[in-house]
Amino acid sequence: LEDTPDAAETLLFRSPVVTIMGHVDHGKTSLLDYIRRANVVAGEAGGITQHIGAYKVDVGSGKTISFLDTPGHEAFTAMRARGAQITDIVVLVVAADDAVMPQTIEAINHAQAANVSMIVAINKIDKPGANPERIKQQLSDRKILVEDWGGKYQCVELSAKTGKNVDVLLEKILLESEMLDLKANPNRAARGVIIESELDKGRGITATVLVQKGTLKIGDPFVAGIHHGRVRAMFDERNRKVQEATPSTPVLVIGMEGAPQAGDLFIAVESERAAREISIKRQQLKREQDQKQVHHVTLDEISRQISIGGVKELPMIVKGDVDGSVEALADSLMKLSREEVLVKVIHRGVGAISEGDVLLAAASNAIIIGFHVRPNLNARKLAENQKVDIRLYSIIYDAINEVKLALEGLLAPVISEEVTATVEIREVFKISKIGTVAGCRVQEGKIQRNNKVRLVRDGIVIFEGDILTLKRFKDDVRDVDAGFECGISLANYNDLKVGDIIEAYKVVETKKKFV
Repeated sequence: LEDTPDAAETLLFRSPVVTIMGHVDHGKTSLLDYIRRANVVAGEAGGITQHIGAYKVDVGSGKTISFLDTPGHEAFTAMRARGAQITDIVVLVVAADDAVMPQTIEAINHAQAANVSMIVAINKIDKPGANPERIKQQLSDRKILVEDWGGKYQCVELSAKTGKNVDVLLEKILLESEMLDLKANPNRAARGVIIESELDKGRGITATVLVQKGTLKIGDPFVAGIHHGRVRAMFDERNRKVQEATPSTPVLVIGMEGAPQAGDLFIAVESERAAREISIKRQQLKREQDQKQVHHVTLDEISRQISIGGVKELPMIVKGDVDGSVEALADSLMKLSREEVLVKVIHRGVGAISEGDVLLAAASNAIIIGFHVRPNLNARKLAENQKVDIRLYSIIYDAINEVKLALEGLLAPVISEEVTATVEIREVFKISKIGTVAGCRVQEGKIQRNNKVRLVRDGIVIFEGDILTLKRFKDDVRDVDAGFECGISLANYNDLKVGDIIEAYKVVETKKKFV
């Protein structure tokens, strides 16, 4: 079900899709709750009763923002590992009375690995110990420079408790989305992503779908992952029935034949029959794939990877027991980068190797390097399942050396030629059915029947190709040594002259070494 690109004239502006990330205690949920509460239209009972994992917020003047309520950046990256790019903007929440925490750094790295825009929200400025400047300083140490520090990241100091400056955050989200020029074609069959799915006692299997392009309507047949269905009903986050959903709109869809996974693509198709056929094919394919081993990047394999030109990248995640050794190891690994191979440390941190690290590695085809740390049990099981390579070291030199050796396999080999024989043509005979045969003397080396050869006349190469026949007297031979005479005819070439030189050579590939 390949997607066809839409013509530029069919594209209309769409709302931004935003994910809020950050440390668990820094007020992500409070911020989401405040935005939701503020959005309850006066006189409307209940507000957002429906937990659908995503909701649309009206910010006035006909503009809306869709927020994803994902449980942490691990879920966000798990979706990305399944090929779903759902978020346009990440709002990074950091508490003004605390500090940039490991979870904050993880969120930054996950957002950067997904290549999405980021806005910094410094929360809890109502607290007595609030120090937003300290947070900006700590972020700048991580190369996240906010605008008033001369950087590119928009920043808002706010309080999710009192609601101070939450409206400013919403304005900045709209400003960022204008710069991103977000557009989609609403007049086509819908395509989107599954945010979550669950079994509802009264409604059967339900799924939250974020429509990304096209318009989803009641009655549309669809495929979601390996399952299919027909849209029997749709509800918004206020549990109101809706008839259609346009781009950037999250809706709860009823009518699934099976439960798709978060991150699965949701595609409306022309008929229920087509949906069923595609679903059956996909289930069959999944069974076959499950029987085969999932193939993921391992350090051993990198040496064997043959890639098709361009810069080759080796993304890495570095975890260690102390900050100093993590920095030293990450910097040393990045210094192994060459013009042809880029070593990219996409995340570094102190502590055990976690499930979040493994998910990020799976989504980014990265290798995890652990220095004096080990994966916890869940991370190890997940790594086995996702085929993520975790390498554990206790000596920095060993880690650098192993990566260096693997990278030498990634460097394009040096291709050189080795001349194996020089042969002088002394006589030329024309023989019917064969063509021209040269009577030769091998001056040095050994000429072999399967050698590649070039014909050199007055220092200029006039032909390159293969030997057709190699003879000693009347007999076909495999090779002739220096000092002996032989008869040679060349494949598809007859213009041989006395005095020409035939050079035999072989192409030698040698691994490029780091110097």
